[in-house]
Amino acid sequence: MKTLVVFDFDHTVVDDNSDTWVIRCLPDQTLPESLKNSYRKGHWTEYMGRVMSYIGDQAVGPERVRSVMEKIPFTDGMMELLTFIAEHKCNIDCIIISDSNTIFIDWILHAAGIQSAVDQVFTNPAKFNNHGYMEVECYHSHNCTRCPINLCKKKVLEVYLSEQLKCGVDYQRMFYVGDGGNDLCPTFCLRGHDVVMPRKGFTLESLLAKLQSRDENISLRARVISWSSGTEILKELKTNVYL
Repeated sequence: MKTLVVFDFDHTVVDDNSDTWVIRCLPDQTLPESLKNSYRKGHWTEYMGRVMSYIGDQAVGPERVRSVMEKIPFTDGMMELLTFIAEHKCNIDCIIISDSNTIFIDWILHAAGIQSAVDQVFTNPAKFNNHGYMEVECYHSHNCTRCPINLCKKKVLEVYLSEQLKCGVDYQRMFYVGDGGNDLCPTFCLRGHDVVMPRKGFTLESLLAKLQSRDENISLRARVISWSSGTEILKELKTNVYL
């Protein structure tokens, strides 16, 4: 009778992009144009590796980076939603699948005191090297043409569900909560009684609307319910979860 809630992180759990928020730790809070222009589509994690190397070159240490990251705002209502999930762990499992990194997400969740709500985080591995520079690696490799080179969220979710099934956990219902283009792919492994919840006014909502307006929506079986605050998600969760 368990329910699974899957969250994206940036612009979903938090109300900004953690990878661009980190620029605030720099003295002038900006990157050189040459670095900005080095980004190649689909290779964001490699780009962030160069960003964090630049931050290290400016003598910005881990503690300064952490203090900035811990100030990133949570999306309205998300703290209440995650607190509810933390209080009902016997009925609700919760995971995060994100294109951010392990250090940023761990810092932010612990600073807010809601890390107990989340059972697992699937994101790009990060660490600080001996020189105090943060290094970010790609989460995995895959063959999906829809997703960035470092992360296919559908593959991550499929592997997680398979592992849970081996442990005897077959979820009664799943909720997928996200905002971005890379949140579309995992919605294709949701079932008819599952729910995909795109944030109103963001890319995922428009992509799902296009699918639903064409014959392509045959590949999307889940119900679509848009949201603008965590309060709306919490209301939907309470309605559908057996507590």
